[in-house]
Amino acid sequence: MPRIKSAKKRQRQTKVRTAHNKAQRSALRSAVKKVRTAGSRAEAEQALAAAETLVARAGRKNLIHRNVANRTKSRLAKLVHARTD
Repeated sequence: MPRIKSAKKRQRQTKVRTAHNKAQRSALRSAVKKVRTAGSRAEAEQALAAAETLVARAGRKNLIHRNVANRTKSRLAKLVHARTD
């Protein structure tokens, strides 16, 4: 347990940041999953647009590395455009 005032504040800040990052990461994973499990191509394209936005934002805000964000977007786009249904 922190005893120093600044350490207590840091602990509070970390708790808030962790919760926020966890929520953002969860939303990101859900969006990516939605693209992969989409029923039709049109549905997949809509899900892709939403997922690309979230992935790009996560990369910009250092939630994930920018190269990981670009790679994820590329793989999802490739997956959707390969669909024929």
